[in-house]
Amino acid sequence: MLDRDGEALSMESIDFVLNINLRGVLDTVRQCLPHLAKVAPTTPDGERGVIILVSSSAAFDGQPGQVSYAASKGAMASMTLPMARDLARYGIRVVTIAPSLFESRMTAMLGEKAKKSLERVMEFPVRAGRGEEFASMVREGVTNVMLNGTVIRLDGAMRMPSKM
Repeated sequence: MLDRDGEALSMESIDFVLNINLRGVLDTVRQCLPHLAKVAPTTPDGERGVIILVSSSAAFDGQPGQVSYAASKGAMASMTLPMARDLARYGIRVVTIAPSLFESRMTAMLGEKAKKSLERVMEFPVRAGRGEEFASMVREGVTNVMLNGTVIRLDGAMRMPSKM
């Protein structure tokens, strides 16, 4: 909440993160739902579809300097159940996946010191998640009708450290 000079972060910098990670998601979902609610049910249970949201392990154990990011991802986790309850009458489910460290262009740029620090808090497996593992969880969220109103941590029991 304070910058490197000990001054309050600007609301512009906070809004930048919230606008992308929260408002952008809410707007996208908001605009898709009227179409999804009009689709003919696809299962005997009357299901019309599922919203898969992506949160982050930062929603539960964010690191220093991540207040805005953790807040935006925590909001994603917090809105999962109320959204599922709101959409239940339309046969629309909501599942949120909260990944920890996964292979990506961003994580490929991590320095060796940061990688080693993160490996120390990994339980099993001791590596970043892979795209196919994330995709597998998305597929499960889509195909398993009993997954609804829940946040699934996809993190191999990793808990982010308070300091690197």
